[in-house]
Amino acid sequence: METFADLTMPEPEITKVKAYSRKKTRLITDKLPEGLPVEIIEHELPEANRVCSNCRGELHTMGREIREELKIIPAKAVLVRHVQHVYSCRNCEKNSEHVPVVKADMPEPVIKGGFASPDTIAHIAVQKFVMASPLYRQEKEWRQSGIWLSRQTMSNWLIKASRDWLEPIYEAMKRKLCCFQVLHADETVLQVLKEPGKTAQSKSYMWLYRTSGEAKHQIVIYEYQPDRKAIHPKEFLENFSGYLHCEGYDAYHKLPEDRITVVGCLAHLRRKLFEALKILPKDKQPHSNASKGVDYCDMLFHLERQFALLTPEKRLAERERLSKPLMDEFFTWIESLAVLPKTLLGKAVHYAKSQRKYLERYLLNGRLEISNNRAERSIKPFVLGRKNWIFCNTPSGAKASAIYYSLIVSAIENGLNPFEYLKWILTNAPNMGKQGYVAAVEDFLPSSNVLPKEVYTPGVNRVKSEKYVWEEE
Repeated sequence: METFADLTMPEPEITKVKAYSRKKTRLITDKLPEGLPVEIIEHELPEANRVCSNCRGELHTMGREIREELKIIPAKAVLVRHVQHVYSCRNCEKNSEHVPVVKADMPEPVIKGGFASPDTIAHIAVQKFVMASPLYRQEKEWRQSGIWLSRQTMSNWLIKASRDWLEPIYEAMKRKLCCFQVLHADETVLQVLKEPGKTAQSKSYMWLYRTSGEAKHQIVIYEYQPDRKAIHPKEFLENFSGYLHCEGYDAYHKLPEDRITVVGCLAHLRRKLFEALKILPKDKQPHSNASKGVDYCDMLFHLERQFALLTPEKRLAERERLSKPLMDEFFTWIESLAVLPKTLLGKAVHYAKSQRKYLERYLLNGRLEISNNRAERSIKPFVLGRKNWIFCNTPSGAKASAIYYSLIVSAIENGLNPFEYLKWILTNAPNMGKQGYVAAVEDFLPSSNVLPKEVYTPGVNRVKSEKYVWEEE
């Protein structure tokens, strides 16, 4: 709270403008969704007091002053009891040897033999994978409501629901992802305590693959692997053909070049140059080589912001006209530098020289991006969660986490409410194919056109990347 609170800041005032009224601009914009339920509380004088103090005449309402407050209703637990009626024929019971028995339709549970509902599992998943609340904290929160629900039970529910209902959707998302022609990839460290053949302190990895800004519907896939070997992206991208945005890790450079064109990340180079700049005394920073390198990168990024709303064809033409000469000038300057290899600037220069052919490849196609920041932003939800729950206990838990993060982050990227989306999946998946329920696994994808209105986040466009989508006709 201390980071954002400023008790000296007054409440927002209404500023009069010629044609309309508007609130003064603030760093943080407070906004409530449209259609929020309104509870009206009338404050009236008692009838005995509605008498004029001057002439003793009856008072009437001449106007109203309105004050609005945001009211929060804490979540509450409800025990849902399903009662299935079983019917038989009275006449057959008396006069026939065979008595037909008919049962009323009752939906299948999300976990057979358990008392978990789709709402409960969705709530636990969102608390852990969106709000980064570990299960032991959720256990304490449940107990404050008088519900003794152990972290072991919650863990079992998450893994069972993932294995039974979410994994087929996850696999369908992976297949669809590899049909795109431009992807982003990244990876980060994960600790798994009970990894077979490894010590608890050893490193495992969570790999990430996702669509680029050109995609109308975004897909983000997390994949757990026990190590960082090059075989993993090779196997994942076995059916992929196109451009892959990534960092300078050698595993990506070992992908088959006849199918996959690796595109480097200029943001990584800028970061290395900026680190070399930060260690210099402030009076020497403006005229240093590190500052000049950062300026070159900033100019290239500035051009990309200018090209953001152009079609791929026009963007490619503008890059040829403006970005390519600047990029050539930048690398000519890089080649002219004589720096010590073990200094931060020397490491940045070495990275630029060794990665040049990958860094320049975004100039080949107007659909490509100058950096891999899109993948880095997508991996942040996992990194934030890892800071709180620190590790996974078993590989099955790590795999379940990858599945939940994939569905939740993809849902958010497409403007869906993750809780409503998961609840809808866990309600429909056990009853898939029945009348009134979803017919196929593909219908559960975040890009599906059969998603109900309830799963959309109020006030958020379903396709957040719409401004980056162009018609290719």
